[in-house]
Amino acid sequence: MPRKLLKFLIIFDNTSLLYFPGQFLSGRVLIELQDETPALGLHFHVVGEGVVRNGRRQERTYDKENYIDFRMRLLGDVDQGGPAILSPGIHSFPFKLGLPLGLPSTFLGRYGWIQFYCKAALRENNGIIHKNHQVFIVMNPIDLNLEKPILAQPFTCEVEHKLGVVCVGGGQIKCRVSLDRGGYVPGENILVTAFISNYSNVSIKRTKASLTETIEYLARGKVLQTEKRELAVLVRGKIRPGGKDEWHNESLYVPPLPPTNLHGCHLIKISYDVFFVIEPKSMEKEIKLQLPIVLATYPFRNNSGDAANANTWPESVLKPDTHYPSTLPIFRPWMHEKPSEA
Repeated sequence: MPRKLLKFLIIFDNTSLLYFPGQFLSGRVLIELQDETPALGLHFHVVGEGVVRNGRRQERTYDKENYIDFRMRLLGDVDQGGPAILSPGIHSFPFKLGLPLGLPSTFLGRYGWIQFYCKAALRENNGIIHKNHQVFIVMNPIDLNLEKPILAQPFTCEVEHKLGVVCVGGGQIKCRVSLDRGGYVPGENILVTAFISNYSNVSIKRTKASLTETIEYLARGKVLQTEKRELAVLVRGKIRPGGKDEWHNESLYVPPLPPTNLHGCHLIKISYDVFFVIEPKSMEKEIKLQLPIVLATYPFRNNSGDAANANTWPESVLKPDTHYPSTLPIFRPWMHEKPSEA
């Protein structure tokens, strides 16, 4: 039997697939037919959703929130009664939808995700239904120039820590760590300055600075899972008893990352910190300083006050369309499982 449906595509006008809240999502559903085809309808569905789940089957916890649920009929009328006859050749059905303000950014994680996609379904007169889907990416930008001014200033964290008992090899370690500011965008460098004084009788094995991402997944108002990973690390070696070490504007590179928190989402929270860790050589616990930072989309603009350059990027800074992959998975097998009997 020859194949009647040659093409069934969802094509966006914006070929990058990247959209900002408030923009128009527009495009067309393209159908190419080999033969004349009676069709009862062409349905179009735009979906935006946030989902959190526990990966363990026996203790599955699930929560979900919807951001977009928009349906339209591109072909066929409920009142017309009979099917529409589509002739052989190419048929194009346009669509246009204004995306709501306040949408969260697209995100994919181990225990949850935020995703946006369109679905199209062509229903033939003989009961056959053809389906297709296409993802698109939403970026809800954060402009550092609109955040708290303190994020543009350097800030410092200090600690004085006693090791063991002074008379049997203890003593004090002093540390001061500074970052050049509190807000960054992907592609920039975090400049770390530190002064470590080892007044103890114990050697410091090493010192380490790391940019760390923490993701919290919430379900039904409680933290379900937490992910934490080091994104960039700097390490320096031993500091002997009585010795000192200084870091001078050492660079931690900020890779492509989603912005701090996901504005508009209540199920997934993202935070970033620079941790400075001192590891004594003995059985003593490590000393850890935590410096929270904000990752945004638009960097601090220059002091030139040029409004035309308000939202431009230096050449070294990654543009927003590098933050996410161009295609994202849509269907999750577990979502189509039948619920177990209680």
